[in-house]
Amino acid sequence: MIAIINYEAGNLTSVQRALTHLGAASVITQDLGEIAQAERVIFPGVGAAGAAMGSLRRLGLDEALKDAVASGRPVLGICLGTQVIFESSQEDLASCLGILPGQTVRFPLEHRDTGGAALKVPHMGWNKVRWLKKHPVFAGLPQEAEFYFVHSFHPAPARQADVLGVTEYGYEFASAVARGNLVAVQFHPEKSGRPGLSILRNFIAWDGKEGADA
Repeated sequence: MIAIINYEAGNLTSVQRALTHLGAASVITQDLGEIAQAERVIFPGVGAAGAAMGSLRRLGLDEALKDAVASGRPVLGICLGTQVIFESSQEDLASCLGILPGQTVRFPLEHRDTGGAALKVPHMGWNKVRWLKKHPVFAGLPQEAEFYFVHSFHPAPARQADVLGVTEYGYEFASAVARGNLVAVQFHPEKSGRPGLSILRNFIAWDGKEGADA
């Protein structure tokens, strides 16, 4: 059973539909017991970091997520669920989960790498991911496969070793990160067609023991 964490941040049923399509049993839940007993955990979401962290703490899900990662069970973060695994976010100046070192930062309206041209924010639509290292959850994906993004903020990990994939949008940013039994992506695999389903299929089969180098 896969627990899909319900912290009132939306985008949960599309994840569950994708899992059902792949033949995987899942439950959308806030129940701490169900989360503790699940074989693996998915932490998706859309919305704002401050409100998300408020809901996580109010429901006790912040500690449940930390416990899931500490247990060695496979954990997958998606979009907002990826952003709040870091120590802080520039959005709402939120203090976040601190599971990985680093912060989440906003896309600037313009950037030196664009020659002064304005960036359209939010970053929305299909974009390529360039894989920096191998990982079981991304096995079989071609270099620069395209995935669907909708976001105004992105991870800025403190450890380069945690970065598995990067995407170019005015400048290069981390779009896939992992450490140990935790994998997290800024894009939406559940909305990314065949490549996204490949990631979810790999996650369903992953034992959590062949993650990125520590």
